[in-house]
Amino acid sequence: MSARPDQRSTTAPAARLAPIELVGRDERLRIEFPLALAPMAGISDRPFRQLCFDQGAGLVINEMLSSKPELRHTRKSEQRRIRPDDPEPRAVQLLGNEPEDLAKAAQQAYRDGAQLIDLNLGCPAKKVCRKAAGSALMAEPDTVARLLDATVRAVPCPVTLKMRTGPDDTWRNAPEIARIAEQAGIAMLSVHGRTRAQKYLGEAEHDTIARVVAERRIPVLANGDIDSVDRAVEVLEQTGAAGLMIGRAAFGRPWLFRQLRAALEGRRVPPDPVATEVMGLLREQFENIYRHYGNVMGVRIARKHWGWYSSQLPIAEGTRKEFNRLETIESQRRWLDRREAELRSVSSPSADVSP
Repeated sequence: MSARPDQRSTTAPAARLAPIELVGRDERLRIEFPLALAPMAGISDRPFRQLCFDQGAGLVINEMLSSKPELRHTRKSEQRRIRPDDPEPRAVQLLGNEPEDLAKAAQQAYRDGAQLIDLNLGCPAKKVCRKAAGSALMAEPDTVARLLDATVRAVPCPVTLKMRTGPDDTWRNAPEIARIAEQAGIAMLSVHGRTRAQKYLGEAEHDTIARVVAERRIPVLANGDIDSVDRAVEVLEQTGAAGLMIGRAAFGRPWLFRQLRAALEGRRVPPDPVATEVMGLLREQFENIYRHYGNVMGVRIARKHWGWYSSQLPIAEGTRKEFNRLETIESQRRWLDRREAELRSVSSPSADVSP
């Protein structure tokens, strides 16, 4: 597995990231390096957040929690709750469309140890938007104002907002929502360069993000299609953003944070890891997955991440698919033991490994 051309460079790019300070109602929070892992449902769990943090992310936001009271103590919500031993700054994202529910959920997250509350106006999933939440709220500025005001008033820590550029191509109202957010006391914005209608299709555009940056005084993180050092530098220069947020580009590639951080701190950019190093990272994450979720859910979630990691490995497709048929933690461990031994025995990292 060879390094991508833009990641072989040993010289530092012109773009840099500086620490930012977020101001809450009664508390301040300093983010030393504003390179964030996006909060993604089913992905940004504790094992993945810890790995991305260890690889260089300066902020790893918890996957979104529903603010609905009836969902607050479900098994899924309990697994997603922040813990005191989570990487600092501890950040929790909330989803909801009722001011009182969001306020109470924010207070609970703060009691759990959250140092930052993030609100979701970015999720385009149908099951979320059908309930007038997530990115569906981009079309309801008055509702957004009430939600933000209630949440900011509810907790002393900084409250941030993740959003899209607008409902669709005919209404890119991110600048309006950003104005409302700043007036409500939101401490930072993260803007994904797509509309709700786009979901994850097409290419992200960053002109709207640049406009938000130019018009607002609070820090803005740029998000969308940032999958390499070159792209990161380009987006920073184009938008003037205070930092970056990485989402799907980190699937199976947590080392992207290590590469971006090195580049944006003016250090030599490390190459992509060789196959045995990839195996080491995925096995570290899988062991944390097993501990966090237990046998049944742990096995299923490991399969999901294996799909992304395996595309980075020189393993034949038929062999890769064998992993998805394994039913227990121990069978997954033994199977990975065999694959890792085979990879170590191959002198060329680019050679295929036979079953």
